[in-house]
Amino acid sequence: MNTVSNQSSGATLNTVTKQVMWNRLISVVEEQAQALIRTAFSTSVREAGDLSAGVYDEKGRMLAQAVTGTPGHVNAMAASVAHFIREIGVENMFEGDVYLTNDPWKGTGHLHDITVVSPSFFDGKLIGFFAATSHVVDIGGRGFGADAASVYEEGLYIPIMKLIDRNDVNQSLVNLIRANVREPDQVVGDIFALATCNGIGHDRLVEMMVEFSLEDLREISAFILENSKRATLERISSLQKGASIGKLTIDGYDNPIQLQANLEIQDQKVICDFTGSSGLDKKGINVPLVYTQAYACYALKCAIAPEIPNNAASLAPFEITAPENCILNALHPAPVALRHVVGQLIPDTVYNALDQILPETVPAEGSSTLCNFQLSLRPRTDQTPPPGARRGEVLTFNSGGAGARPTKDGLSATAFPSGVMTMPVEATEHAGPVIIWRKELKPDSGGVGKFRGGLGQFMDVGALEGHEFDFQAMFDRVNHPAKGRQGGGEGAATVIVRDNGEKMRGKGKQFVPHGQRVCLEFPGGAGYGQVGERSKDKIRDDFAKGYISKEQALTQYGLDQKDISQIESVIESGEFDKI
Repeated sequence: MNTVSNQSSGATLNTVTKQVMWNRLISVVEEQAQALIRTAFSTSVREAGDLSAGVYDEKGRMLAQAVTGTPGHVNAMAASVAHFIREIGVENMFEGDVYLTNDPWKGTGHLHDITVVSPSFFDGKLIGFFAATSHVVDIGGRGFGADAASVYEEGLYIPIMKLIDRNDVNQSLVNLIRANVREPDQVVGDIFALATCNGIGHDRLVEMMVEFSLEDLREISAFILENSKRATLERISSLQKGASIGKLTIDGYDNPIQLQANLEIQDQKVICDFTGSSGLDKKGINVPLVYTQAYACYALKCAIAPEIPNNAASLAPFEITAPENCILNALHPAPVALRHVVGQLIPDTVYNALDQILPETVPAEGSSTLCNFQLSLRPRTDQTPPPGARRGEVLTFNSGGAGARPTKDGLSATAFPSGVMTMPVEATEHAGPVIIWRKELKPDSGGVGKFRGGLGQFMDVGALEGHEFDFQAMFDRVNHPAKGRQGGGEGAATVIVRDNGEKMRGKGKQFVPHGQRVCLEFPGGAGYGQVGERSKDKIRDDFAKGYISKEQALTQYGLDQKDISQIESVIESGEFDKI
């Protein structure tokens, strides 16, 4: 492999070297993402990985993305760099520049995500860009929730502009941001963490270019994009051709919402149009098209070409459209703060269509949308609070169960399609005056079937003594739980109540007085296949591990009392190898 490090300037790179460099670019952006995790202020980035990182060529085409991150950021961010190039202009880009925006229609779909783009120069010439996105804990306005009637109420809007101009920080912009958010240190800290991770990506890229004696990225860019496109088209061409319609009914805010995917697999592309989906909602659960495209592409790519790295070319054959001002193509100034609650259910909708063309390929429906909530905590107002009571904004990322797969059980407490990690209790409690009283898997929440759906969770949350809080609910699957495939059973629904038994809404800001808790049951994934075909050994194992109750084992899975008694006896003895 001496040729790898001894390429003469201007020489044509061989195929092996180009492949090595492609892998190297992926490692560069992964280090970029890890740098963001290490330097971020907010727990949603550090603990949950709600971020994205990528490298682009000088035309703004994504060449590589970090494995760490979420498709709602990465696939949406793939289109964002072109907006920066167009609005700022290459002639106005200089070494030491850093740009940013949180424009929902040019970034990642809502104001709470900030995208930072940095031009990359080598020997005085613009060779490409690094971009990164992360969710910030607050952006002002009503706070992170669905209650706004327009995007103007949802927080501070930052148009595409320069944060740093030739190494000179735009302090006026920083001051403006600080004056409009509830957690200025966290938000500004995260913005500079985004800029820092881009800088680290640039440093590693320069090291690679020096090592391989490159003058620019054009040759490696062409190699990556041409091979990715060809491999993706080959995979699509090998598929069964056909058209189908997938539908999904979800909770919405006040009224149910219908999502509809009209899917067609052609020889050189896959078309997915969302005509037939509900119109705009009055509340902030609408989805900009860029976010719809991100999750529809992700769903199709997972099913059709999962091993081909994500870049501009591998995403291009997936053509995603939706009528203007339907709920999946919300135009400005529609409220879009909780675009993820609807947008992360797009893959289930797409798979309901794809299953008709490519059977035994896609999983059953899952909880799918993240089970997030945000607490706005403050000293109690019903009487004098104790010394030390303080304000705080705490956002938690949690997950229900994933749907069962054609050959495997669903994953419990796992975020598909977002890929965002569940935040540890300790990290959540460290972020503010909040206490998590309970967090555990919920038995019987996975849908029954030959393959069982993943389990949801119980979670009880409250505030420390002397505090009250507003609870921003961001849930779905309350009234429309996940449906199974091929005879599999439904997953359990979302449940949200106060500890006094009072039912709470699945979406919206709700006051919780001092001394009360919110008790949550996150939904389960649906089952796949007939329950009568499930292996008896798997049923016994599920019961022994507490995944299913005695009642479900007897009535739905068909274990007899003798089996139950034997397993209970073994559990008491601690000799689990005898199950």
